Amino acid sequence: MKGAFITIEGPDGSGKTTLIDHLKTWLTAKKIDVIATREPGGTQLGEVLRKILLDDHDHDHDHGDQHDANTRIRARISDQAELMLMFTARMQHLHEVILPAMAAGRCVLCDRFTDATYAYQGGGRGISERRIQQLEDWVQQGLQPDLTIMLDVPIEVGLQRTKKRGIMRSSGRPGGDRFEQQQLDFKEAVRQAYLRRAEKYPQRIKLIDATRSIGEVQDDLTAQVEAFLTAPRGARQG
Repeated sequence: MKGAFITIEGPDGSGKTTLIDHLKTWLTAKKIDVIATREPGGTQLGEVLRKILLDDHDHDHDHGDQHDANTRIRARISDQAELMLMFTARMQHLHEVILPAMAAGRCVLCDRFTDATYAYQGGGRGISERRIQQLEDWVQQGLQPDLTIMLDVPIEVGLQRTKKRGIMRSSGRPGGDRFEQQQLDFKEAVRQAYLRRAEKYPQRIKLIDATRSIGEVQDDLTAQVEAFLTAPRGARQG
């Protein structure tokens, strides 16, 4: 099998992590060589940038002899800088992990990719799609996922789920990372941007109602992936 690139997208509380684990197990059982990765992250550099992006900007900073090495500083990242860091992590991820795996014939399963950038930095932060498109063209050189599964849940449902699981992220504080702590209008803007992406690219992006039971969503997910895997290569995207 020629290498494939499958991404899973969705707002907070859509169940991405659980479903990615399920899909990886399902693909492995079918004797498909699969690698699971995530964005931002997936590489040593990417994971460092992920912590910077998600931990609400609290960082240990060593000032040398003048201050204690554990002095905490607070550095606000601008929206534009946030966008650049996302694509910096993505550039490294592509060249270190995704492209080599695909070249070796492996199936790459990625927790979020550029659709998330259009949703969070575009819809949520209000950065123009044109600016995001410019970076996408440069970094990806035309590469797109072969299939994107987009999990959709109303904001209220997502909030109930994140509260129920008692979120603790790399920040070490309850309440989620800095994206999960955003206000409701930000979350709704992210969801609507995701839905616009699904409407714009229906052949690549398959929208799944993630409000249903986990079993129903898993069945829908594997059915979509199986249809993709069994379709003629040229018919997978249009």
